Parts: sequence; structure tokens; C-alpha cells
Amino acid sequence: MLVATGVRYRRLDVPGMDRLEGSSVYYAATEFEARLCRQDPVTVVGGGNSAGQAACFLSRQSPVVNLVIRHDDLRRDVSRYLADRVEQSPRITVWRNTEVCELIGDGALDEVVLHDLPTDARQRVATTSLFVLIGAAPHTRWLEGEIPLDAKGFILTGRAADGPDGPDGMFETRRRGVFAVGDVRSGSVKRVASAVGEGSVAIRHVHEFLAAEGRR
Repeated sequence: MLVATGVRYRRLDVPGMDRLEGSSVYYAATEFEARLCRQDPVTVVGGGNSAGQAACFLSRQSPVVNLVIRHDDLRRDVSRYLADRVEQSPRITVWRNTEVCELIGDGALDEVVLHDLPTDARQRVATTSLFVLIGAAPHTRWLEGEIPLDAKGFILTGRAADGPDGPDGMFETRRRGVFAVGDVRSGSVKRVASAVGEGSVAIRHVHEFLAAEGRR
């Protein structure tokens, strides 16, 4: 069996999200998205390494990058090296103790409303793209108790699952004949191209497993 059930990326439940999610809201920051918002102000929501990396990456193209975190310590969930890069960038502004409470725009995003949690003040900030990087929930509840999962519910494979070691075993779970690829796999790179590559490799292992079983 090859498990490729993916994840559900956590979204913001704020006014304007449903209207603009298909045009101006993203859940990954790749070269494609960076080109779309070149020379435009953007906003990144999230307090972890993924959000910090996205802010640094987008700052290569965008003159203004707003990084919004709900607490006051950037280093709480971001590595020290990455936090230093964020704070040293003249293009990145870190909004601490802040959350996005509304998206404004007709057909495309024009502004976000930022809510300062300690003071309850609200401020409209120009932005054309919103990157929501606040985690993802893997579709693995049906596998609980059947194969090992990590603390966040992602499927453990290869050495992490006490399964086969080396390149030929990196996608196999502890249960023989059960493989996992893509976003649902613990430690995977959460990108479409990577998931496709993992699938093409894992399917070969599936065929090899079935062939070996047929010879028994």
C-alpha cells in the first residue's frame, strides 16, 4: 500500500479569506509565488521556521515583507540564525503580538488589517499577497495505532520508523509493504515537485515488494 493522502493546511478564519483565497492567499513560498508578487508588499503569517524562511526568501523580490507573529519572541519557534537574518533584513518588518483579522480587496488583496493583541488597536497595511504558514494537519487519523506516526501525526518512514535503512527503505513504514510519500510523510519537503519525485521512487519499491511476495 502506498499512502499519499496529503495534509490540510491550516487557514485563517477571518473576513475576506473565502473571497480572496483563490487569488491572493498562498500556503507556500516558492519561486513561482515570488515572481507573482515581485516589487509588491507582502505579508507572511506564522511564527516558525517555515514562516521565517519564507520572509527571507520573499524579501529578495518584494521591497516590503510583513512577518506577523502572535507572540513577542521571534526566537521562541525560529532558529537563532534564521531570526538574526529576519531582524537584520531592511525589507522585513516583524509585527509582534499581532494577528491578521481581516483581508481587504475586491478580486485581489489590497490590504490586511492587523490587530495588536495587547492594545486591541487595528491598523490597515498595504499588501498584495498573504502567505499563511501556520502549520498543517496530515490526513492520518485512520492510521493511528496501525503504523508509527510522529508527534504531529505525520507518517514515520525508514530509519525514523525503525524500518529499512538506506535509500531503498526511506519511504517504507515499520509495517512491511506499507509506504508513504509526499506531504503526509514525516520529514518530507512540502512541495508538489518533491511529492511527485518521492512517488515515482516509491512506486518502484512497491513493484519490487509485490514481485518478491509473488516469488514466495
